[in-house]
Amino acid sequence: MTSPPRRFLPYGRQQIGNDDVAAVTDVLRSDVLTTGPKVAAFESALAGVTGASHAVACSSGTAALHLAVMALDLGPGDKVVVPSLTFLATANVVRLMGAEVVFADVNPETGLMGGQELSTALGREGPGKVKAVVPVHYAGQCAAPDELAAAADGLPVVADSCHALGTAYGSGGTVGDCRHGIMETFSFHPVKTIAAGEGGAITTNDGALAERLRRLRNHGMTRDPDSFVRDDLARDGKGEANPWYYEMAELGLNYRLSDIHCALGLSQLAKLDAFCAARRALAARYDTALAELAPLVRPLGRVEDCDPAWHIYVTQIDFTALGMERAAVMARLAEAGIGTQVHYLPLHMQPYYRDRYGEISLPGAETFYQQALSLPLFPDMTEEEVDYVVETLGNIATEAT
Repeated sequence: MTSPPRRFLPYGRQQIGNDDVAAVTDVLRSDVLTTGPKVAAFESALAGVTGASHAVACSSGTAALHLAVMALDLGPGDKVVVPSLTFLATANVVRLMGAEVVFADVNPETGLMGGQELSTALGREGPGKVKAVVPVHYAGQCAAPDELAAAADGLPVVADSCHALGTAYGSGGTVGDCRHGIMETFSFHPVKTIAAGEGGAITTNDGALAERLRRLRNHGMTRDPDSFVRDDLARDGKGEANPWYYEMAELGLNYRLSDIHCALGLSQLAKLDAFCAARRALAARYDTALAELAPLVRPLGRVEDCDPAWHIYVTQIDFTALGMERAAVMARLAEAGIGTQVHYLPLHMQPYYRDRYGEISLPGAETFYQQALSLPLFPDMTEEEVDYVVETLGNIATEAT
C-alpha cells in the first residue's frame, strides 16, 4: 500500500520558487508596476520560446482570444468553427463580437477537432458563411496543424493553444510558431504550464497584426505620430507632435498585462523546459500504472507526431461498467485527498448555446465527456503521489465491481 500524501492533490497547481518571488519583489520596488520593461522582455522571451516573430501579452487567455477575433474584424453575419469540447471562453469571444459559433465534433479518443471533424462542420454550413476557424489544443496535445490548415482551405486559423505551451509537433514544429495559422493564443493561469498569476498572450508572424493587437489591448489608442490623422490637434505650430497627444482610431479594451505579472511569467518561462519534462515524466508514470486498470480506465488517446507538454492528465473511465456515477467516484477520491475535475461539458450542451442553436448531436464530444476525468498533474508532484492516485482509483474500482 502506497503511503497517503501529506498534502491534498489538486488536479493542477502552480509551482512558485524563491526566484519567482524575488522577480516580483524587484518590480514592486521599482518605479513601474503597469506596462513597463518586463512586459517587453516577457513578450520577447515568449516569441523566442514559441518560434513566432511576435508575441503580444494581455490580461488573460480569454483576453487573448477576444483580441484575436477582434483583429479578424468579425461581426454579425459571420460564423466561426469551434470544437464543442473546450472551455467557455473559446466560443464566448465569438459571440461577444456578434458572430455565430459553428460547433464541430471531436475525436472521442483524444478530445481534439482534427481535419476530418473540421471538414464536416464546414460542410454543414456551405461555402462563404464561415469566416474563421479556432481549433483547440486539448490537454497539451494538438491535432496535426497542417491538416487543420488544409481543411480550413484558406480561412484564417486562430489556435487556442492555452493548454499547450511547450508542445512540439511534426518535424521541428512548436505550438505557437504560427506555421499553419495566423495567430495562436496562450494562458498563464496558475494551473497552466507556467503561471503569471493571471495573463495571456497572442503569437503571430504578422508585424502589422501584432501592432494592431497592441493597440486593441490598450483602448485602441496610439501615441505613434506617424499614425495620427488629426494634425490640427496632434501637432504644434512647428508641425511637431504634441508630447501629451494620443489618438483612438478604433474601439479597444483595457487588456494590458502588468510588469508584476510579466516578471513572474518571465521567471517561470525560464523553467519551461523543466516544467514540461516533469509533466511528461508524470504522465508516463500514469500511463504505466493505469495499464493495470484497463479497459475500465484508459489514458487519453495519443496523437501521432506530437510531443505534448501535458497541461492536464485526462482519463477515460467506463462509469457504466464500474457501476458508479462519476460524482461518486470524485467524492471518494476527494475523501482520500485527491482532487479531480471534468474537462469539459461540451459547449453545445450549455444552456445558452442550446437555447441559441437548438439541440445538436455531436457524438464524439458527448462520448468523450461521459467518460472524462482529469487526475492530479503538476510539476512538483512526485511519482509516489501518482502511484497513490492510481492505487486509490483501483481500490474504488475493485470495491465497486
